Amino acid sequence: MINIDSRSSKPIYEQIIEKIKENIIKGIFKPGDKLPSVRELASLITVNPNTIGKAYTELERMKAIEVIRGKGTYVVENFEPIMDEAKMREIKENMKRIIIEAHYIGLDKDMLIEMLNDIYSEF
Repeated sequence: MINIDSRSSKPIYEQIIEKIKENIIKGIFKPGDKLPSVRELASLITVNPNTIGKAYTELERMKAIEVIRGKGTYVVENFEPIMDEAKMREIKENMKRIIIEAHYIGLDKDMLIEMLNDIYSEF
């Protein structure tokens, strides 16, 4: 469900956010599904509950999940993407880094597009 790489330089809460978003896109978590509570998820993946809380707060801010007091945390029913300029700049910078690295290992534009299409089809 959610695997955390403790050796990664990416903060754990960001890994949790990424994995939950990936699971939603892949349909593992469907709209309306109840997510594990903060404590349940913390014990499942052996992470501090505050870290899970931080991830859930950020996901709620993104409107990917909703917390209903006394009932639990759920994947939103009608998710509507929000165009975020800062995220767009971050994606563009990441793509630049990928293109530079691809160039230095001999991948051309067509190969990159093929890789992107393969990855995209996984979702």
